[in-house]
Amino acid sequence: MRNKYPQEFKDEAVRQVIEKGYGVCDVAKRLGITDKSLYNWVAKAKKSPAKNDELDEIKRLKAELKRVTEERDILKEAAAFFASESRKGTRS
Repeated sequence: MRNKYPQEFKDEAVRQVIEKGYGVCDVAKRLGITDKSLYNWVAKAKKSPAKNDELDEIKRLKAELKRVTEERDILKEAAAFFASESRKGTRS
């Protein structure tokens, strides 16, 4: 009997191999699928330029989100610092 996996499951498995650099055998074992299935999914993803473009865009957006989140956190800390400095100045 053949298992039918959701496309999201396949995409995530392929992403772990292509983007994160995990070995096919390791990912397949961890996810409970056959090596052959995962090799086929990876090969299909590498042939599909649209899929690769989507993966590249996702990677770029994740990097941008990380950068913006870090900038936001720095600004929060700066705002808190200046607010505390402002309070110290009014007490003197």
